Amino acid sequence: MLRLGKGEFDLSEIFVVRQNYINRMNDNYLRRGNGNLGQGSLAHMFTKIVKEHGIVPQEVYSGINYDSPVNNHKEVNKFVNAISAATVELKQRSPEYNKLVNALFDIYFGEVPQHFSYKGKEYTPSGFASYLGLDMDNYVEITSFTHIPFYKKSTIEVPDNWDHAQFYNVPLDEFMQIIDHALTKGYTVCWDGDVSERGFSHANGIAINPEINDLSFMIGEDRARFEKLSVDDKYAEVYKFKEIFPEVNVTPEIRQAGYESFTTTDDHLMLLTGIVKDQKGNKYYITKNSWGTERNKFGGYLNMSESFLRAKSISVMVHIESIPTEIRNKLGL
Repeated sequence: MLRLGKGEFDLSEIFVVRQNYINRMNDNYLRRGNGNLGQGSLAHMFTKIVKEHGIVPQEVYSGINYDSPVNNHKEVNKFVNAISAATVELKQRSPEYNKLVNALFDIYFGEVPQHFSYKGKEYTPSGFASYLGLDMDNYVEITSFTHIPFYKKSTIEVPDNWDHAQFYNVPLDEFMQIIDHALTKGYTVCWDGDVSERGFSHANGIAINPEINDLSFMIGEDRARFEKLSVDDKYAEVYKFKEIFPEVNVTPEIRQAGYESFTTTDDHLMLLTGIVKDQKGNKYYITKNSWGTERNKFGGYLNMSESFLRAKSISVMVHIESIPTEIRNKLGL
């Protein structure tokens, strides 16, 4: 919206979360209880729900209808799991099923407004989505893995992709080219990837993928001291985040090995907003996290290194027009 000059909008996340719960419960039932009822999701689930159901402002639907200043779904998840388990055990969903599910979400999230007023005008959720002027079909998900064909759409095998959506697959260097091109052209990039590594430190505002065997940047006593350290102690030194260390040169093979050994996991979605460099010229991606502005001294932002992004990304969602023309042509977009 900012890129289009339409100003700032605070949209209701829980409007989308609620419908996503319903979709997951339906999927879980038809899979005989083998679906994914966890809280995580992928970017396309947002665009799909907005396209089918619309969207509302946060001030109209906060989604907090219980005793908590922030979203907390631990209790509601237990009821979601219980209802889902009961329907699978009974092998049917009675006429009361939808009433029960909606009553549960009405209690915790509040009733979904069918009509509402915003800045003096009346809207429906679908009408408000139209007012925003965003075409959800203009957003595509891109990934980069070697076990699926390039320049084709394929399903990626992560638990949050429970609806088996397909992603465009490109070589790793072109994956990075897409991200860089989007950011330099004023677009943002929705990033999905692994935040479980020690190199990811929201508190320190950094995500790195260090190479502890490259000591070319050290000299004299510092190098001699570091060389004598055990591997664990070397990493402990790196993860103090006090100085800049070299990082892994991530090849497609290294990236694929991380995915297939399950060390690269689908954990979290964040927003890439720009590119910066440190005093040594290393590239980082300015990343907006959703964990709150008070969780670090950078207002909730962090800098993700190029090496970390190459290794630990699962996928990105971008606007079609932000993709370089030559790659768009290869993808048939």
